[in-house]
Amino acid sequence: MFASTKITTRLASAMTTRSFTASAPKHMKVVCALYEGGESGKKNPNILGCVENELGLRKFLEDRGHEFIVTSDKDGDKSEFAKHLHDADVVISQPFWPAYITRERIAKAPKLKLAITAGIGSDHVDLAAACDRNITVAEVTGSNVVSVAEHVVMMILSLVRNYMPAYKQVIDGKWDIAAIANDAYDLENKHVGVVAAGRIGLRVLRRLHPFDVKLHYTDKVRLPADVEKELNVKYHPTVESMVKECDVVSINCPLHPETENLFDAELLSKMKKGAYIVNTARGKIVDKDALVKAVESGHIQGYAGDVWFPQPAPADHPWRSMPRHAMTPHYSGTTLDAQARYAAGTKEILERFFDGKPQRPEYLIAEGGKVTSPSYTHGDATSGSL
Repeated sequence: MFASTKITTRLASAMTTRSFTASAPKHMKVVCALYEGGESGKKNPNILGCVENELGLRKFLEDRGHEFIVTSDKDGDKSEFAKHLHDADVVISQPFWPAYITRERIAKAPKLKLAITAGIGSDHVDLAAACDRNITVAEVTGSNVVSVAEHVVMMILSLVRNYMPAYKQVIDGKWDIAAIANDAYDLENKHVGVVAAGRIGLRVLRRLHPFDVKLHYTDKVRLPADVEKELNVKYHPTVESMVKECDVVSINCPLHPETENLFDAELLSKMKKGAYIVNTARGKIVDKDALVKAVESGHIQGYAGDVWFPQPAPADHPWRSMPRHAMTPHYSGTTLDAQARYAAGTKEILERFFDGKPQRPEYLIAEGGKVTSPSYTHGDATSGSL
């Protein structure tokens, strides 16, 4: 899935006669970490999130006279990404191939002014360190909420209907219906809860409502009363109280210090025996080893998701080999439709920055030395990052 070749593209332009607004420097350096597209990226220009297609930003940045570094080599002090931090004005990363912006890396980037997430989820940035340095952190809020919500529903059905073993039987040339049916259920009448009913979580609830399930949610902010009534959804003040009632739990909250390892051994033990978990939020919200033990013991019937820590997941990551999982690489929010949206949003953020215009409030995670998004806290969830 992940090619070993490191691809780096250096783009520069010497447009010394071009005029700029008074607030924008004539030359800035933008360093961007993207995944490798390989043959797919070369053949399909709509895979904007890969190094081959560079979020469609090449001409835009060249025309403004800026330097553009695009690389897949993002991990470690000797990586191409790290080498260019010393004079970078802007860094761009993405949840699917995150370049971790730790306090140590920020210290090595004295000119850094803006960190952009091409997508949603900026937990790869040490927000406390960014605030200390007055670095603006922005993401393309809403760009892939539909994509992720649809992925959640797909994974819930895959687990409850025991799809993965059934598919494997077909591939292996087998036909043992009883073995599949032994762990296959209807979704109807099951209790399904979401952790955080924000842009993604609420869309998950709306998509599940027609399945005639019993809906639950927990969040620090309650949904409007008319929405709760429309969806017939039960509110829980704590995660603990919700998971005790649910057959399926979907994790949709951001990763920050308060949610890191939220699903630890203690919380997992409080879940209903035989429950399922779907996690399309962030891998570090679930305690890696505690989950493996809970699945192997049968207390958790199945786990699905597309988020890992670190990313890409190493070949020996225990979630790859634990039983009854439906894991995928991190792609729920990077459909071709989503890529078009987050590429356009990244360009808009850059445009506003270069022109000295304020960013859209919904795009801002941190600005002016403080965390501005209610979804995040002032802290660091990058510990242990590469």
